[in-house]
Amino acid sequence: MTKVLIIDDEKVIRHTLREILEYEKFQVEEAEDGARGLEMLQNSSFDLVLCDIKMPKIDGIEVLEKAKDEGVETPFIMISAHGTIETAVDATKKGAFDFIQKPPDLNRLLLTIRNALDKSQLITQTKSLKRKVSKKYDMIGESSMMVEIKEMIEKVAPTEARVLITGPNGSGKELVARWVHEQSQHKDLPMIEVNCAAIPSELIESELFGHEKGSFTSAVKQRIGKFEQAHGSTLFLDEIGDMSLSAQAKVLRALQENKITRVGGDKEIKVDVRVLAATNKDLKEEIAAGRFREDLYHRLSVIIIQVPGLKDRKDDIPLLVDKFLADIAEEYGSSPKTVSSDAIEALQIPEWTGNIRQLRNTIERLVIMSSNEITAQDVKKYADN
Repeated sequence: MTKVLIIDDEKVIRHTLREILEYEKFQVEEAEDGARGLEMLQNSSFDLVLCDIKMPKIDGIEVLEKAKDEGVETPFIMISAHGTIETAVDATKKGAFDFIQKPPDLNRLLLTIRNALDKSQLITQTKSLKRKVSKKYDMIGESSMMVEIKEMIEKVAPTEARVLITGPNGSGKELVARWVHEQSQHKDLPMIEVNCAAIPSELIESELFGHEKGSFTSAVKQRIGKFEQAHGSTLFLDEIGDMSLSAQAKVLRALQENKITRVGGDKEIKVDVRVLAATNKDLKEEIAAGRFREDLYHRLSVIIIQVPGLKDRKDDIPLLVDKFLADIAEEYGSSPKTVSSDAIEALQIPEWTGNIRQLRNTIERLVIMSSNEITAQDVKKYADN
């Protein structure tokens, strides 16, 4: 049941609001002044607060400010018989959801309450989703290599420096990019991703820079490219070592001038983008072979983060196994399976050429095929070796 706190020094108003809200099936509690209201907010959780502005001891605006300072996220609807436009603006600037004059119009009051509760629920759902996303992209590991990577991310993420992430396939390069973005000043905007290896060379420029209608046979309408989509945020160029030389030249220009031109267009478009790039290739070898531009390499590699393969951080396997068991159990809606100590030892033997991705797939297979406890015999039978 939705729980509402009414803070008002007028007993008649409190009782009137209580009757209205209880008729609408809300659970209602009352505070006769601001000090008591703050105390109740500190000791209990509420879904909504209706708060008078003019009160003795502590007025409603001060209650609102102190509640927000203490991290109370409950939406406030301010009410007053002496309200002006300036009062309403001041209240909303300080965090109130809305302002209603006394005596409140019943329909407007109920509509405002519903809107406030809907917004609060949406915010809660968004935070829950963000927690799930953050959990999905957890960086698991306490080996010296992983500690060093986490320390590098902590230093570089708040800056605008470009980062080149290198390492074998399946080692977690995208995860590192995600962590850099999530700890940057752009974290509230989406990170735009492009897998350069998955897009045909003749389409990569359109993907990155967009195109104008009619610029080529299948260009039936204008398209906004990834650079424009990432304006004000982060662009992650995965497997950049597979990008064509033609596209590399245009990316270099975009990084040098902060401008792009759509395919088939002549208008220069300003872009403000932080670029993160990743590759499983040795770009210095690619440069020597004439397949990668050296000037682009130096533009991208302000900071280089080398992600180790799993064979170089086997001490992290027990932690990764626990993480995957929990994730898989949540996906399947079941309790996490246990794993014996000898099974953990068996999982630390293979070279894991497919790295984290291969280990995760193996754990899922073991969860499906084994009984309640995963044993060394299960690992021998079902694991990739």
